[in-house]
Amino acid sequence: MAFPDTVRCVDTAGLPAATGLLPLSDILVRACRGHRVIGGPLLWFARDLAVLHEKRIVGRGGRVDTDPVVLREIDCRRSELVLAIDDWVLRGVPQHRLGATLHTETVGSVIDRMAEASVRAHHALMTLAANDELLHCAWHHLAELADAYDDLVRDVLAGRRRLPEW
Repeated sequence: MAFPDTVRCVDTAGLPAATGLLPLSDILVRACRGHRVIGGPLLWFARDLAVLHEKRIVGRGGRVDTDPVVLREIDCRRSELVLAIDDWVLRGVPQHRLGATLHTETVGSVIDRMAEASVRAHHALMTLAANDELLHCAWHHLAELADAYDDLVRDVLAGRRRLPEW
């Protein structure tokens, strides 16, 4: 049974845009912001990554922790989450090996970058003036990452691209 946030979508070429296994980018971004979304473990992993980026970039409770030990722990946990995503995708998403071009990043690393961009964009929205160029750049960056993620999912499912197994 497909959940409402992870329904099968079809693009203009008639190819699946996503499956219940790989949520669409807008659902991932909502999960990064802490919105309650229904779906698989990738949404929980994305939220956990966003919380770690928030601690590292924005700070929780009004201050950024600059302690190198804490920063190493955050980065270590991020690496663990990226590996968990990649393992989950490797076990659950069928991939075509023949004729498919190798992608340069794993899904976990793409989701990690989306989580960071989401934190930066929302922080910019809360702290910068509406006409600030940095605000627009942050949201543009997040939008480009989201489009790239959706393209990657579509290409993997169509057999045009395969993911690295690191």
